[in-house]
Amino acid sequence: MNFENFGLSQPLLTNIHKLGITEPTEVQEKSIPAIMEGRDVIGESATGSGKTLAFGCGIIDHVVSKKGIQAIVLTPTRELAEQVKSALADFSKHKSLLITAIYGGVAINPQIHQLTKAEVVVATPGRFLDHLQRGTMDTSKVKLLVLDEADRMVDMGFIDDVRKIIQACPTKRQTLFFSATISGRIRDLSNRFMHDPVQISATKMVDPSKLKQIYYDVERNIKLSLLIHLLQHERGELVMVFCNTRRTTDFVVNNLKANKVNAIAIHGGFAQNKRLKSLDLFNNGKAGVLVCTDVAARGLHIDNVSHIYNYELPSDPTDYVHRIGRTARAGENGKVINLLCPFDHDNFSRILREYGDFKVNLEPKPNVPRIFAIKDETPQNIKRGPHNRSSRGNNGPKRRFHGRNSSRGGPRNR
Repeated sequence: MNFENFGLSQPLLTNIHKLGITEPTEVQEKSIPAIMEGRDVIGESATGSGKTLAFGCGIIDHVVSKKGIQAIVLTPTRELAEQVKSALADFSKHKSLLITAIYGGVAINPQIHQLTKAEVVVATPGRFLDHLQRGTMDTSKVKLLVLDEADRMVDMGFIDDVRKIIQACPTKRQTLFFSATISGRIRDLSNRFMHDPVQISATKMVDPSKLKQIYYDVERNIKLSLLIHLLQHERGELVMVFCNTRRTTDFVVNNLKANKVNAIAIHGGFAQNKRLKSLDLFNNGKAGVLVCTDVAARGLHIDNVSHIYNYELPSDPTDYVHRIGRTARAGENGKVINLLCPFDHDNFSRILREYGDFKVNLEPKPNVPRIFAIKDETPQNIKRGPHNRSSRGNNGPKRRFHGRNSSRGGPRNR
């Protein structure tokens, strides 16, 4: 089946082909016909599988210009809101639609102005509710409501906000849920708020035959040294390094920079403009290594990731799957490297119990240069090179070390 069989308008088809999209993905092939018929849909599909175009087809061909807000897309993160907005704008270049992204962390007054003219709103739940309570969001004409990355919104505690938003929309509407996993609470939402939904499931975009998973078993104080050694010697395209907390992310990225690894960071503690800038630098290849928390594991469009490093393993096996799903896509090879110290083995065992078909092989630990971990976060105070352990002058910043080969995993509290 191809896009010409989906009942799409010719201008939308033209835009899709101009973007170089020629064959529908599995989730698009299964869901677009039902969406174009006006059916409610629950779609189980991984990040990066093409679901934005799937629900975007319904939005673009069904929303009418200058008739108020008619479509709402809820996303769990600001970055995903911006990416969905950008994708919808690309798909709808033939049509005069104002698509606006609404999220927290930025000034609200420009958003209020945009909402008076918008036909499509892409929003995070918290800021959307804020506008509802202020009376600056008119949902009376909404005919299509999308929950994108619904499972992530549930995990982040947005379930009550989502319920309130759904209840603020007209009862007579089309509702689409897209999620990497369909949990019990998502099914409860669908039973309450959807009408006879079509349920589709698309296989993961990751090709298991092209994904290699390995792990190193090391002491905690060797972990940073090993990470730096591997990054300096492993050839690849874009690399993502996952940590469990913001503080560990900062700790790792500062030490990578100190050792001449071209790395940037992203986590929920960054201001919105800084998060977007980091993503742009990484996507454009201006920084080869992205150190991040799970905020970057799901819902963000990042291509050409060849290596995933788990500096720390997540406690939830599902989060591990979302992390490794960033690589081995579209026929490309991918590699997952897990750095395990004694603190990680409980999480590792939990992942292997949950996903017994994973083949994660133990690799012998190479001899690595000793790295002295830097705690100071001020870039100008970092002296580069693995062996630079300079003394502190009378007026210099304090730099803390943790003994020889001290690559401690960084602070563990959130």
